[in-house]
Amino acid sequence: MAVNFSMSVIFFMFFLQGSYAANIVIKNNCPYTIWPATLTGQGPQLLTGFELASQASQTLQVPNSWSGRVWPRFVCSNDATGKFTCLSGDCGTGQVTCNGNGAAPPASLLEFTLAGFGGKDFYDISLVDGFNLPVSIVPQNRADCNSTSCPVDINNHGCPDELSVKSPDGGVIGCKSACLAFQQPQYCCTGQYSSPQTCKPTKYSLQFKHLCPQAYSYAYDDATSTFTCTGADYLITFCP
Repeated sequence: MAVNFSMSVIFFMFFLQGSYAANIVIKNNCPYTIWPATLTGQGPQLLTGFELASQASQTLQVPNSWSGRVWPRFVCSNDATGKFTCLSGDCGTGQVTCNGNGAAPPASLLEFTLAGFGGKDFYDISLVDGFNLPVSIVPQNRADCNSTSCPVDINNHGCPDELSVKSPDGGVIGCKSACLAFQQPQYCCTGQYSSPQTCKPTKYSLQFKHLCPQAYSYAYDDATSTFTCTGADYLITFCP
């Protein structure tokens, strides 16, 4: 009986360990506090929002076959009634947690599908909904897997005035996509532009691509923007 019990314990521990695809560590390298958030596409919700002081980090245990996104929020505060809001990346719940709500664009999106097709992890940085903070994704414990990053602060180094989002003090805290700014099908890859053959880069997406060549700059920017790995943990750094 003792042997059977021990084998059961070992199997249970193996099951628990195997139920997680990866650890994702989120680090804040910005010189101010941010409030990262997550949104699940497939699988259970992770911690949906939390405060992260400068140089602090938070580890998320992510289960197998999980897909979703991570993004940063900043310039956040509570009003007199206790309602929590962020001027950049807000999710609209009035709380630190986003509880299934996504980001109000513009926001730098980090997209993951873990243990997906062929058992591979897929990850990318997307500026399709605009930009709000520089970021990098670095696979851990796998030297053969590629990192990806958008290290440039586009808010202050290359965002056209017509795409800029400003705080009340006049500082730029986000850079809209052309789709968000102009709502035209040629920028949004909709209508007659809804295929890779008809929706091509524009001067605005090319500006994003010039500044952050590894990031998605528009909807069909797959070839240079999606990365794969197997069996890695991941380090996300804001303001790398």
